[in-house]
Amino acid sequence: MPFKHGITLTEISEGARTLTAVSTSIIGLVATASDADADTFPLDRPVLITDVETAIGDAGIQGTLAKSLRAIADQTRPVVVVVRVEDGADAAETASNVIGTTDADGQKTGMQALLAAQAQLGVKPKIIGTPGLETQAVTAALVVVAQKLRGFAYARAIGETVAAAILYRANFSARELMLLMPDFLAWDTGSSANVTSFAAARAMGLRALIDTQAGPHKTLSNVPVQGVVGLTKDIHWDIEDASSEAGLLNAKEVTALVRTDTGYRFWGNRTTAEAESLFAFESTVRVAQLLADTIVKGMMWAIDKPLNPSLAKDIIETINGFGRQLKAQGIVLGFNCWFDEANNSTASLKAGKLRVDYDYTVPPPLEDLGFNQRITDSYFADFASQLAETV
Repeated sequence: MPFKHGITLTEISEGARTLTAVSTSIIGLVATASDADADTFPLDRPVLITDVETAIGDAGIQGTLAKSLRAIADQTRPVVVVVRVEDGADAAETASNVIGTTDADGQKTGMQALLAAQAQLGVKPKIIGTPGLETQAVTAALVVVAQKLRGFAYARAIGETVAAAILYRANFSARELMLLMPDFLAWDTGSSANVTSFAAARAMGLRALIDTQAGPHKTLSNVPVQGVVGLTKDIHWDIEDASSEAGLLNAKEVTALVRTDTGYRFWGNRTTAEAESLFAFESTVRVAQLLADTIVKGMMWAIDKPLNPSLAKDIIETINGFGRQLKAQGIVLGFNCWFDEANNSTASLKAGKLRVDYDYTVPPPLEDLGFNQRITDSYFADFASQLAETV
């Protein structure tokens, strides 16, 4: 070692990091509006909207765009990625425009353009929908996009009756989808009348609000919906009657729109995953997505560093630190990350491969609350003494 008379400073950049949770409240909206401002809303391109009220002024009055933005704005003021698509000559062509594709130039159109939002706008939509444009084909395609984005989709359950909506629900088996029935009614200032207000749009806005105020572990259900005056169909709901229309819909994983003594609400917690699935609840899916996105994105710093025990320890401590944050916030009941020697052979470690395990538990929504009410004459036993106390 060469002679030195002085001070040597060595900067150490090892140690656990802090993971910042990804945003789960960014909305991805696909809509039509033939009279929208083309500069603000170019066709088939994702556009970032940070001021929904101002955007409504550029959205025109035709199609679904302005109505959907109004429904969202009535709940909260989120960040919205909008993709405007062209109205087709008929319903089938419109559905094709909504679904979109990748053209010969590599440009994504329709809902596929949501997949380009992160590269073009720096944000990833996590709450997505095509309010007022739902068909079975459109919703099926929307699920695929939701899975690619690790997001969650809301769509109308198509059907004029409860029985028809339940039959329609059988077409889906995705944990990334919640079906809704029916739609809301809201006052339209343009026509000075009550008009249909898309349930999916209000669900998207409310979901963004809940994520911001409570977190992804709170479901959409039983939260007041703002700006509505009625329902497009009569739905019988009784909190004690499982055989009510709302109860029948919930039993088949369709979220009902109901009117309670304190306003209109979504009633239902279930995704279209199988009832016995670990991801039957909307909240479980969205917390799982939050974990996966945050951990994957937050581990970029570790890639290509020398793989030694110190690095593995830092990774595990970083993830456990994030788990402790989620537990303190009530988002998970428990969380643990660890190194499993059985999953990390000498050969795999030598090849630069590290496998880390973690598990977690999401609190389920209190979906079924029971009380036992008993009548008894036992409180007559001290009747005389109670009488004496009042004299």
